[in-house]
Amino acid sequence: MTEASEHGGATPERFGAPRGRDRTDGRGGAPGAARGRPAPPPSPRVRLVDVAREAGLSKTTVSAALNGTGRLSPEIREKARETARLMGYRPNATARQLRAGRARLIGYVVGELADTPWTFLESPYFARLTGATAATALARGYAVVLLPAGSLQSEWAALPLDAVVVADPVADDRIVEDLLAARIPVFSDRSVEGRPGAHWVDVDADAAVRQALDHFHAQGARRPVLVVPDSTTRFHREVEGAHRAWCAAHGVPERAVRVAEPGNGPVIRAVEAALGTGAERPDALLVVAEASPPLVLEAARRHGYDVPGDLLLVCVSEDETAVHTEPPVTTLSLRPDAVAEAGIAHLVAVLEQGLGETGGAMVPVRLDVRASSVRPV
Repeated sequence: MTEASEHGGATPERFGAPRGRDRTDGRGGAPGAARGRPAPPPSPRVRLVDVAREAGLSKTTVSAALNGTGRLSPEIREKARETARLMGYRPNATARQLRAGRARLIGYVVGELADTPWTFLESPYFARLTGATAATALARGYAVVLLPAGSLQSEWAALPLDAVVVADPVADDRIVEDLLAARIPVFSDRSVEGRPGAHWVDVDADAAVRQALDHFHAQGARRPVLVVPDSTTRFHREVEGAHRAWCAAHGVPERAVRVAEPGNGPVIRAVEAALGTGAERPDALLVVAEASPPLVLEAARRHGYDVPGDLLLVCVSEDETAVHTEPPVTTLSLRPDAVAEAGIAHLVAVLEQGLGETGGAMVPVRLDVRASSVRPV
């Protein structure tokens, strides 16, 4: 990168360097070296004993305060912590790693979006899941390392990862196989159930679909349509199976439209196709593929639907804009915050308490009923 590009295209003279001269000593050295001044030494690291001396406390007391142990008064604990903060004290990570035998690093990868590895942060669901996982892990003393989907073993093999969270892996995900082969614990969804070294936290896809479709049915809808990603993740495969079973049990035609790729554009095009499905216009729409609820609502209106008069609408979404539309859109939340909390709690139990059994936990979904799915009286 040139100096001009570093400063947004500005030339050196605009930042004070005389024309035709650089800011070195003519031999490629830094300005300080030209005047014979050596670079200043790095600041010494603040030690625990330094904090103790400054706070007027014993080293043992300060250690207990910072680790949350011991029988200390709130005032003493706060004094030690505030002194450490003001002095910039940081524990010796290398020493702690040697004592614990762990680096306290957790890998995190979203398996579903391997072709576009970083776009998951544009998804309200995955953004919430990622943020909640990082925050919950940090509160337990672990840092999260983001890995791109489709990561090759060479990209993570040298990292001292204690475990890896693989969110929504696709069928036969290579990274799951590679991690388990490297004896790194994997925390994922129920697709890894029963595999040695693998643990899971998941949501009940069958219950989620039944909850939404039962709600439609109670409101008098008899021609629901499902919009679902064309995906091999466990969740989406189970959504399609649950939808098929519900339609058969209720004598309702099975209407579903698959979305070839993620993103608002492809999902809205699939919604528009769903609104024209079959000889009869649908009277309910369950959008499992993630899209902006206001855009889904607008697509229905463009096709001549009144929501909820002609069409009941439920979106699987964590997008907060659903509350602010007219009418507000009913959402089915997969509760990413609860999934992250349950997952990290299980991970810590495995790493720190020696939980050897593979297993997992199911997190219930939540249907937030709003005006878009309630028939007007």
